[in-house]
Amino acid sequence: MIDRDAVLDNAKYLRHVRPIDPDELVDYLEGNAHPGVVRRILREEAFDLGLFERADGTFVPVDGGTVRPAGWHPESFPEPYAFALEELLVDQYGPNWHTGESGDRLRTTIDRLKADYFHGNDVTYDEDAAFGYAIYHLPDYYAVMGYVLEVLAEPGQLPRSLRVLDVGAGTGGPALGLCDYLFGRPDDDSETTDSPDATGPIVDYHAVEPSANVEILEALLEETDRNFRTEIHRERIENVDPAALAPEVDSGGWDLVVFGNVLSELEAPRRELERGLDALADSGSLVALAPADLETSTGLRDVERAVANQRNNVTVFAPELRLWPGAEPSDRGWSFAVGSDLAVPSFQRLLDEAAPRGPEDEPGRYVNADVQYSYSILRRDGRRRFPIRANPNRHARMAESDRHVTRRIDLLAVKLSENLADGDANPLFRIGDGSQTLDHYAVLTRESGLNRALREAPYGSVLEFQNTLLLWNDDEGAYNLVVDGETTVDIAAA
Repeated sequence: MIDRDAVLDNAKYLRHVRPIDPDELVDYLEGNAHPGVVRRILREEAFDLGLFERADGTFVPVDGGTVRPAGWHPESFPEPYAFALEELLVDQYGPNWHTGESGDRLRTTIDRLKADYFHGNDVTYDEDAAFGYAIYHLPDYYAVMGYVLEVLAEPGQLPRSLRVLDVGAGTGGPALGLCDYLFGRPDDDSETTDSPDATGPIVDYHAVEPSANVEILEALLEETDRNFRTEIHRERIENVDPAALAPEVDSGGWDLVVFGNVLSELEAPRRELERGLDALADSGSLVALAPADLETSTGLRDVERAVANQRNNVTVFAPELRLWPGAEPSDRGWSFAVGSDLAVPSFQRLLDEAAPRGPEDEPGRYVNADVQYSYSILRRDGRRRFPIRANPNRHARMAESDRHVTRRIDLLAVKLSENLADGDANPLFRIGDGSQTLDHYAVLTRESGLNRALREAPYGSVLEFQNTLLLWNDDEGAYNLVVDGETTVDIAAA
């Protein structure tokens, strides 16, 4: 029997000398140690040893520092993951899973899931629901995770040795997005950390998932990078202590806690979010995701505000920055980002094409290629994505907008939507400064070189408005800031 402690002791010594080769390491061990067993032990202990396994099979110390932005703009769901899901569908329902009785069951399940989410009903995941959920949501949840990680990577807030707790991991969309953001897409031919001399990040990933989703999650995690160490806890988050799920690692807490599209399904979302925050490392981040629909999006924002307002050590890192110290927003809070549409994956296309249709039924009911999402990033170290603050000597406060109606004002605000207008109407964007009590929208009535930043700035940017006309929109119960030829809009931070 191989001496595990001897393997680890030699690895700790050699890591400071040269790359660790399991074939060579057996020479340092007593008995007939097999290189394959040595490799397995090194893989299991690599994160705790701070080792990265290279493509040539050797182990080297992981580079320090933080993850560089990946420039995340996926155009499709990677084929290796799509093939893995289709293999599971074939195993479960047979080669013609998308037709006949099984296809009807899956389509009925997806219809029910969409209705339950829309109405805020409780969702129970049996095997059919797990597969329906995966078919409909895996691609967009995959894409969303990378977009949100980019927000953390840009200012250097994503460490290269990353301990992750994924609460309500579902069928694995956020986990696969996390893996590919860090290690590169498996169907990407460009140079990644698989080059022989490269080192990359290392991940200790823990999923909490009690439902039938876990069978799909477990299979898809098999497709992840060799440096993405995984463990699944098949329990409800209410029944476990997030801070104690990995007691063997004394690092002060998780670097990243993810609540991916699960808050609306929890009995006490605020309590669980607070427990997740308590389990963070001092410089860790909590990411909460939700679909963009009104019910789940505003529900996410309500929980975010309750936690940030009541706990003085919790800061909203992004996107709804508090630009006025001590201010708290209380508007409706419906804010969502939009990513690039994905190509329709084969499993969605097959299920949709096999759906029975009347002459007036449109295709696409079981296709979900849109990427629209709400998110919140919370931290306990006081950091904000952009440290900029409003200046009371220069900027009007949205909480006091009733004092400025029909006047031209200057203000600082975060862009909190893409264009919300229909057709040929004037472009319309939701904005906020963290003090607003009612919704505020910027209306671009006459674009110029001085104000086109309103349209061009990305979601979450901080904009400075000068000489914008503030009006009250009685029909919508909201304030409109008219951006015309006399208005200047500059990007203060993006």
